[in-house]
Amino acid sequence: MSTLFEPSIDPATPPGWTYNPSAWSERLWLIGVAILGFGLSLYLGSYQLGMVARVWEPFFGTGSEQVLHSALSRVLPVPDAALGALAYAVDAVAGTIGGAGRWRTMPWIVVLFGLAVGPLGLVSVLLVIAQAVWLEAWCTLCLLSALISVVMIGPAMDEVLASLQLFTRVRERGMPLWEAFWHGDRAPRGKREPCGPT
Repeated sequence: MSTLFEPSIDPATPPGWTYNPSAWSERLWLIGVAILGFGLSLYLGSYQLGMVARVWEPFFGTGSEQVLHSALSRVLPVPDAALGALAYAVDAVAGTIGGAGRWRTMPWIVVLFGLAVGPLGLVSVLLVIAQAVWLEAWCTLCLLSALISVVMIGPAMDEVLASLQLFTRVRERGMPLWEAFWHGDRAPRGKREPCGPT
């Protein structure tokens, strides 16, 4: 048996959802932690570049110095923490673009946001594993930065999921996905909410 999705109080909420993943209440804290991650990574990158003489390390002795000056941190021409700062900056900026209905009106920025957050979280997890297995040293601020990036993944992917569901509905109506990706769903509101299983 099929029925209409339950109507939402907020018209920007995706069909079938109980909340809007693009709402400012869902995004502001993500932007805030991205800014915090940017500050941490910028500080660590400054240390790697010699602009800061010492790095703060309250728990692991010389662990931060070992991690931040390891061969792993110099794999690329740019220090890994500086790349992290750039990624967090992209997260923060992408998080501010668009209104509360951007999952529907600006799917491209939602996908960009997800692509910025997801890989950063994955790389952070891999670097933490490398600290334990390869370097046998720990860096407190690196761990905090990794925690921030991992915490951001779930909420960012919720918003991406809402846009992917939009693409499914657009395709079912025979509309071009490429146009929907760049311009969102232009169908009248009533046509955006198809029947679905209960």
